Amino acid sequence: MPTDHFADDPRTNLERMLAGDLYIADDPEIGVRQQRAMRLAARYQELYLEDRAKAGTVLDELFAGVGEGVDLRPPLYVDYGSNITVGARTFVNYHLTALDVAAITIGEDCQIGPNVQLLTPTHPVEPGPRRDKLEAALPITIGDNVWLGGGVIVCPGVTIGDNSVIGAGAVVTKDVPAGVVAVGNPARPVRPVRTL
Repeated sequence: MPTDHFADDPRTNLERMLAGDLYIADDPEIGVRQQRAMRLAARYQELYLEDRAKAGTVLDELFAGVGEGVDLRPPLYVDYGSNITVGARTFVNYHLTALDVAAITIGEDCQIGPNVQLLTPTHPVEPGPRRDKLEAALPITIGDNVWLGGGVIVCPGVTIGDNSVIGAGAVVTKDVPAGVVAVGNPARPVRPVRTL
């Protein structure tokens, strides 16, 4: 029988999630928000080919904030959408997966390659709490003018500084300072970005 991890906590799972605390995602109230996000993401994809202006209004409804001139190519996969902000003039290529249990902030003038994953959820390492389906999340922040190459994975709690470049296929497990090129698994800065 699973342990009642929240016996002394009167909050709902949604309230715990929004506070950044451990919670159980298999919750009807959370499920309603996830279904909303899936419907809006599907509608965005449908409209993107037909009417970019209408697609933009759906993206505005799905995300917490969308800057002017954002181009986000579908398909798009999110948990909620409501915890994502994207800065002006950012381009996002196909198949972005942005699991926004916690906030995901993408700066202005970014270039995000295809199949990028921005993953805020965390799970306990200990087997018991993990078996009991506990999870939490840590925010991801991507600065201005950042380029994430195709297939980059950004892990929970990571901040990537302005003007940095993350090489294709890199797995970013720790913060990356501004103005560097980082590559590999785990991603490590290998040189400063040259300025012209």
